[in-house]
Formats: sequence, structure tokens, C-alpha cells
Amino acid sequence: MAQQATPVRGARLGRALGPEPTAVSGVALLLPDGDEVSGRRPSPLLATASVRALGRRLARAGREEGLAVHVVHYRCRGWNGSEAHLARDASWAADEAVRRYGDVAVCLVGVGMGGRAALRAGGHEAVDSVAAIAPWLPDEDVAAPPEPVKQLAGRRVLIVHGTNDRRSDPESSFRLAARAKKANRDVCRFEVHTDGHGLHQYRDEVLALAEDFVLGALFGRAFSRPVADALAAPPPLGLRMPLAAGFGRSLRH
Repeated sequence: MAQQATPVRGARLGRALGPEPTAVSGVALLLPDGDEVSGRRPSPLLATASVRALGRRLARAGREEGLAVHVVHYRCRGWNGSEAHLARDASWAADEAVRRYGDVAVCLVGVGMGGRAALRAGGHEAVDSVAAIAPWLPDEDVAAPPEPVKQLAGRRVLIVHGTNDRRSDPESSFRLAARAKKANRDVCRFEVHTDGHGLHQYRDEVLALAEDFVLGALFGRAFSRPVADALAAPPPLGLRMPLAAGFGRSLRH
């Protein structure tokens, strides 16, 4: 069995974003986008671009409650088939968060290929919740097993996807969410209508949604009404929840 020690070539946690709280009571691990196949080492600046704004926002919003926010720097850019390097690096990062901070709840927050890594590594015992933003998921193949979901039992799960995503089929994340919802009622999925893979058109709303979910999941804050409704609604309603324009301008209820 593969060891969960620091991978060869060194996955690592970036420096905590923002002023690190005096007492850490929760950790958000940000998993950047990546490639389907690549052995190249990620460029530090390019690798963090997809999660930088979200990380700063989370660090600012969660500081008083003891949130530490770190970007996970992968050993290489690629998922690489059955090696699932990005998911292994996410699991290693959860181990590292526990080593640094003790028995704290961890939220994995992934973008694109990092969203797949967050979902796959969500079964780590320290992981309390998972947020997957425009997750890249493989095409379904009758000859291959579907992307697993059993590891998400007992976790709160948020998926956000643009309906015009040309890189990662939004219906793939809907089907995964539907399978996960059967075993775990705490799964919700928001659709960002007319937006693409980068979710640039409704960037502020997506960041506000992610903040609402992460702080609610880690610290017991009341979720905003749309998130609470999406978690409570039966499928498919809670898995095709539209992200309203202007979400976050009055974040609470």
C-alpha cells in the first residue's frame, strides 16, 4: 500500500494566507487546477492563480474564528490516471494540517482538476467538508468504474459548476452529485447559468458562496438561505440550484 508520507519531489503547503490566527481551529486547503496528464512541476505563481482570490477572502473572513488557509503545491501538474497524484497530494496535505495544528476540522476546496482531487480525497479522517468548483471529471466509460462517492459519506459537500463550461462537462458533476446524495443527504450543487469554466462572469457570487459554505461547515455558522435550502432539498432540486446574481451582497439569510 502506498505511504502517505511526503511524496517524491515534495508536495508542500504554501505559507498561510493572511495573518495566521493565534489559535487555529479549522483549516481550508486550497487545491488549484491541474492537467489530466503531466509530470511537470507546477509554476508556483500560475498554479495558485485559480485559488488566490478565494484564499485571501477565506483568510480574511475566517480569521476571528481561527481559520488557517493554505494552498497545496502539488508535486506535479497532472492527475496521471490511476496514480491520481493530485488526490494523493490532497490527502498528504490533510495529514500535514493535522501534524501542524492538531485535531482540527479540514475543508478541501478545489478548482477544476483540484475539484476532482478534493472529492476523491474527501474520505480522509480529518476532512469535515469538501467544496469542488467547476470540477474536472472524466468522461463516463462503461468499461471503467465511475468516479467514487462513498468516501464522501458524513461530509458536507458543495459543488459549483457553470452551465457553459466547455472544459469540464457540468452534467458529469450533476451525475456524481446525484450518486453521492443517495448515501449522503449533505450534498448540494449550484449551477451558474451562462458562465464558463473559469466562472469569471459571476466571480463575486461564486466567492461569496464558497465563503458561506466553508465557514458554515467548519465553524457551525448558519448557512445562507440558498445553501440551507439546497442541502435540504431532494434531488434534483438541491443539485440544480441556480446561483442568483448578487448572491453575497447580503450574505446571511
